[in-house]
Amino acid sequence: MASSESYLDFILDQLSGTEGITCRKMMGEYILYVHGRIFGGIYDDRFLLKPTPAARRMMPLAAEESPYPGAGAMLLADRVDDRDFLCALLAAMEPELPAPKKR
Repeated sequence: MASSESYLDFILDQLSGTEGITCRKMMGEYILYVHGRIFGGIYDDRFLLKPTPAARRMMPLAAEESPYPGAGAMLLADRVDDRDFLCALLAAMEPELPAPKKR
């Protein structure tokens, strides 16, 4: 099942308080970036995040889910209706994200 553009738009609106957010459509799903660094994505209308130490601290009860068969586990974002929480979460995660790979 591919993710809906309306769910992507909802998540992007929730993150609108954070600068540098971009997305890229890939095989019906969406990869999310902050300042060129991947922090998560929308998979089957689920907002999944890289399991960084900050994400684990701020969402200690978050379920671990695979974005697709064979992929590593990511954290299912909770409190997606809480814009302030999501922006604070992303701000805490950003320094822990790996730099983008040079092509």
